[in-house]
Amino acid sequence: MSLTQASARAGAVALLSTFAADAGIRLQVYPGRPSKLSPPTAFVDGLRETYDYRGPTLIGRVITVDVIVIHGLYDSKDAADAKDAFVDGFMEWQRTRYHAMDPNSVMGLVAADDLPVYTPDWLPPDETKTYYATTLTLRGEG
Repeated sequence: MSLTQASARAGAVALLSTFAADAGIRLQVYPGRPSKLSPPTAFVDGLRETYDYRGPTLIGRVITVDVIVIHGLYDSKDAADAKDAFVDGFMEWQRTRYHAMDPNSVMGLVAADDLPVYTPDWLPPDETKTYYATTLTLRGEG
């Protein structure tokens, strides 16, 4: 088995779901953009892939998964505190789970970026709100 886009997406979802369960967070986790948002929610927002040619027939894949974690409405103190605790906890927790995307590959959290005025562009206008969110960037190499 080798790292694929499907295993990277599934691994990111499983990793966040397991972290939330272990941390006692009622996080909803989706493999793609959900049709409704109710914080706290996380979803895979996109995948990027690059190739590392290691010889004429050996190609390494590097798959980057961007996950959006919505913590609450706007960046209130409560939402900011929840975000800080989530990111700090997830950073430490995921370090020992480096095979989450594929048993023969390694992965890890490589970036966490605040999105203090995140407005989803795919929801109908009457359901659109501004949220406080974080982009977590996971990178798998195999």
